[in-house]
Amino acid sequence: MKALLPVKCKDSLKDDAILIPDALKDRPVSSIAFGTLQYACTPSYHAGGTLYVSKKIYEELLLPYEGKIHLFVQEDVLHLGPLIGIFTAGFTNSIVRPIGERTLFFSKLLSTEKKVGAYVFLFGANHINWEDGTMEGYMFSDKGWSRKKVPFPHVVYDRLPNRRTEKHKLLSETREKMQKDYAIPWFNPGFFNKWDIHQKLMIEESIVPYLPETSNKVTIEKMERFLSDYPFIYVKPMNGSLGLGVYKIIYNREEGHYYVRYKNEDLQNKLMRFSSLETLLGTVMKNKDLSGYLIQQGIPLLKKDDSHIDFRVHTNKDENGKWMVSAMAAKLSGKGSVTTHMNSGGVVKTLSELFPDEAEQTEVTDKLKRASLLISDAIDTHLPGFIGEIGFDFGMDRDKKVWLFEANSKPGRSIFYHPKLRNEDILTRKLSIEYAVYLTEQTIQHPDGILS
Repeated sequence: MKALLPVKCKDSLKDDAILIPDALKDRPVSSIAFGTLQYACTPSYHAGGTLYVSKKIYEELLLPYEGKIHLFVQEDVLHLGPLIGIFTAGFTNSIVRPIGERTLFFSKLLSTEKKVGAYVFLFGANHINWEDGTMEGYMFSDKGWSRKKVPFPHVVYDRLPNRRTEKHKLLSETREKMQKDYAIPWFNPGFFNKWDIHQKLMIEESIVPYLPETSNKVTIEKMERFLSDYPFIYVKPMNGSLGLGVYKIIYNREEGHYYVRYKNEDLQNKLMRFSSLETLLGTVMKNKDLSGYLIQQGIPLLKKDDSHIDFRVHTNKDENGKWMVSAMAAKLSGKGSVTTHMNSGGVVKTLSELFPDEAEQTEVTDKLKRASLLISDAIDTHLPGFIGEIGFDFGMDRDKKVWLFEANSKPGRSIFYHPKLRNEDILTRKLSIEYAVYLTEQTIQHPDGILS
């Protein structure tokens, strides 16, 4: 049973007393819990719609503030929540900007808690007190940031900023301990590896048509074969992001020369010409470990005003644990850029801006939606752990066939700078919290651990 009700502290109640709305009278209650803390209680009932708890219980459970939250009753225990911990790194000593330049993003994310009915806090590995099962969490309100002592959460949302941080020994040990020793669901626990995702998706017959030919063997022979079959190829890192480290290679048969476009270490777009692939690799990819790269078939994309177009689609799980499309936008490449990323001069457009013809807009939208939901389900099936959101980069060729370029477990949010995507920005944040509500309910119903 689940209900969304205001919870308030009432000084006049005895230490172990709680006052429950009559609407919940049919479920017996002998104790009350918040996160990993639990306290024996004596319930009585009233005609109102608010749950009142004694000052003693309010303080013992470390409730951070009075508010409207979910109530779950399971085996005589009244659970308050969810209490959602957002795990990250890079904390500063400033209470105004506790997470540096990412503070604005997290303040927006945490500000959705009241819309959903949840307590949400930020924490890092150093904020955990393993001895008494509490944390020093950062919470956000209209008055700004504050630090509060809270119990271990019902669920953890992983927002580590990059792959390097994710591999840090203390952080990985923290994640493992909370999952194994406390059976706390931890969602979006890792960055995707491009080759791993490609291999798993190749198992699904319905998804193979969306996948460009890809190889993890970056050799001269393999590149020559790809260039004989396709107009151009990409060489990209398996664990890359933001379009960094991507090389677009074209063979001009008339000239007998190879051209490569890429972004150098100074983030400048470069175009170079070589007489052989050996020289090209020895120059632009010198000292690179090619075992960490892929070769991928190049797709001649739809174009608009001389710019190539690809698409970003966000999918999220909702409060029922079901996938839905939460945002969709087009990205136009910058001049001389290999990719459409904004840091390479790319421009974001809504699909209505890009396709003023309603029939064409509907066709493109439906194709992208179908592909993203199908692939979200497949990734969810074949990867371990709890996945709550995915960001897809799709291409569409001149015949409007959809191609999957990349799937991201921690998608960037640059498309939401577009003023017409504000509602989608809010929705994606809200859905992350709603999925945590779903996981909390599953955890309470299955205390020995839930299947991902």
